[in-house]
Amino acid sequence: MNATAVPDKVKPMNTIQAVNLALDEAMGLDPNVILLGEDIADGQEGGIVGVTKGLSSKYGGSRVRSTPISEQAIIGAAIGASIVGMRPVAEIMLMNFTTVAMDMIVNHAAKLRYMSGGQTHVPITIRTMTGAGFGTGGQHADYLEAWFAHTAGMKVVAPSSPADAYGLMLSCIFDEDPCLFIENMPSYWTPGAPPQVGQRIPLGQAKVLREGSDVTVISYSRMVQDCAAVAEKLAKEGIQVELIDLRTISPLDQASLLRSVAKTRRAVVVHEAVRRFGVGAEIAALLHEHLFGDLKAPVQRVGANHSPVPFSKTLEMAHVPQPATIEAAIRKTLD
Repeated sequence: MNATAVPDKVKPMNTIQAVNLALDEAMGLDPNVILLGEDIADGQEGGIVGVTKGLSSKYGGSRVRSTPISEQAIIGAAIGASIVGMRPVAEIMLMNFTTVAMDMIVNHAAKLRYMSGGQTHVPITIRTMTGAGFGTGGQHADYLEAWFAHTAGMKVVAPSSPADAYGLMLSCIFDEDPCLFIENMPSYWTPGAPPQVGQRIPLGQAKVLREGSDVTVISYSRMVQDCAAVAEKLAKEGIQVELIDLRTISPLDQASLLRSVAKTRRAVVVHEAVRRFGVGAEIAALLHEHLFGDLKAPVQRVGANHSPVPFSKTLEMAHVPQPATIEAAIRKTLD
């Protein structure tokens, strides 16, 4: 889709197009919104999958800057720009590469507002992509969201659909705190309903995608689609799954989770990240602390195996959760 085009209200849109549209709209609304990252200008095809295609031609090289291959430089420049009033959107090409800039992100971006007594805001959005499925190996496909959700001062967002990617991206850009925006690479090209142009989705607000009475399934990012397929399958057997898409990992919508699980009295948390010490563990602890006497079964967690993401396609698929794994966890709560 051309960056200047207005989307058809009924024509499906993929996540690449949705994020491009959100960036375009934000840059049109506020001249302080700038983009920086490796190969993001049109001279380099707007990034490796074309998310920023058309934007440097429309807004110029001073606002859409292709940078050297240096994650520290990208984040450092974004932090500095934000302190003087800009709203940078910094692309770190792959989530594993955020590790190169962890000091900048964790010790500076996340803490400057606190360390300055609330005087210095750091309104940066860090865009990154990840996800197993392309055989990219152990240094290119990790989900590391728990690291950043564990860091006070960071907001962590993981949309599951093009429409949510659009609305959440707008909210991140105009938020006063640093936001990590995680895009799932394997589902970039999956079409979905187009967003309502101009509509932002509040951070920290989960969405009930499917009403149910038997068990609550909580997920985010690409795993939401697998959970939806399993829920549809189980519905044919009379098992009613309530499916919640977190959308925002931090801040966490605790009220929505507790309300749903208080009703169903069973819960399964699903994410692609490694199961141990993950977001699912935090949610399971939350549910057990508040609803221990009401639960009919222990909260089940579904996540990847505790290893680097394998390069082999067969091992890669065995590493990450599959629909059969999700279904087995749901059935376990019903035994």
